[in-house]
Amino acid sequence: MLINLSDVLSEQHKTVEETVALELETIDLKSGSYPIVSKEPVHVVVSHVKDKELLIKAESKVCIIIPCDRCLEDVKQEFELDFTKHVDLGISDAELPEGLDESNFIDGYHLDVDKLLFNEILIGWPTKVLCREDCKGICNVCGQNLNLGTCDCEDTGLDPRMSVVRDLFKNFKEV
Repeated sequence: MLINLSDVLSEQHKTVEETVALELETIDLKSGSYPIVSKEPVHVVVSHVKDKELLIKAESKVCIIIPCDRCLEDVKQEFELDFTKHVDLGISDAELPEGLDESNFIDGYHLDVDKLLFNEILIGWPTKVLCREDCKGICNVCGQNLNLGTCDCEDTGLDPRMSVVRDLFKNFKEV
């Protein structure tokens, strides 16, 4: 969704305040595509600071399905977005001084709300997602979800690449 910023960038510097729908349906990253299962409208306030500097405030709530890092079951991850961006349209992103944010979500006189929220979701993306704290993961031999039951594999705790070392130790004990 694009918001027209011509009022705030004009001589009158009128504050722009709008509530718009988030058009994003998925978050597409190199690691995969993650569906957005629920989202609230985005409340955006853009005000003039000085020269070509703007203050952008936005709030929304988004729920995304991310697989558990251990068992791959779907986990609903909620992102409560409430942030403020201070951008200067007079300088490029490469020349940004400390305290100013990138402005890749502004193109000419338009604010791309989807790109703005995508950036914030990316910043808040969890490093590890678990379906529950004591998730047992999956068997590295047969792929059984160990939260749902056990499997008949010989030793689910041992990495199969280590079987050579295990066999050496068995032979060593026999000597």
